[in-house]
Amino acid sequence: MIETAIQWLLHGVIPVAGGALAVREVVGNLFGLASAVLGMRRTVWAWPVGLVGNVLLFTVFVTGELGGHTAGEPLWGQAGRQLMFVAVGVYGFWRWTHGADAADGGALTPRWASAGERLRLLGLAALGYAAAYVLLLLIGSWGPVTEAWILAGSLLATWGMAKGYVEFWLVWIAVDVVGVTTLVQAGYYPTAFMYLFYGVFCVAGLVAWVRASRRLPGPTDTTRPTEEVPA
Repeated sequence: MIETAIQWLLHGVIPVAGGALAVREVVGNLFGLASAVLGMRRTVWAWPVGLVGNVLLFTVFVTGELGGHTAGEPLWGQAGRQLMFVAVGVYGFWRWTHGADAADGGALTPRWASAGERLRLLGLAALGYAAAYVLLLLIGSWGPVTEAWILAGSLLATWGMAKGYVEFWLVWIAVDVVGVTTLVQAGYYPTAFMYLFYGVFCVAGLVAWVRASRRLPGPTDTTRPTEEVPA
């Protein structure tokens, strides 16, 4: 029974109108969605759940297997993105399990990045995009212009989530906008749909983290802010 389930996961397809979907791609994206939901709730399980999805999606993108057959070109940017997620996910899990819990029971208290931190984020985004673009050109990626941003932006957003920056949701939204178009053109329809869904979900996540950042005391605060009483 277990062996059959594993074979179905690795090689199975799901028939749909006009073709079929690889089980690994669908299941990997479901794990990604579950990770995003847990991340919005600031639960440490967001990281290990996300890692499972990263492994499954890596095998899809690096082989180009869709619906039981091989697609035109592997998306090396997308495949590399999954490896980056694994590395940053390990860091995020460690940080969320060793940080100060939020007053509402969350793994951490969301906060807006400082001006200096935002400048560093912009610098990292520029450097990451340039490095990813050059690398993807060298290895012959399907679409280096868009894939470079998907790769660099995804890494930046995941790192920002690990740090607890509210801005990471904005970065994800920017990644999703580019990702939907790229994945549709490459034929990865389940993942493209998930990107579209993520875009809507990221707006909800942004609202939730903004509200939490206003409602909860900061990491160095010991009490919630109170209204001043006139003398």
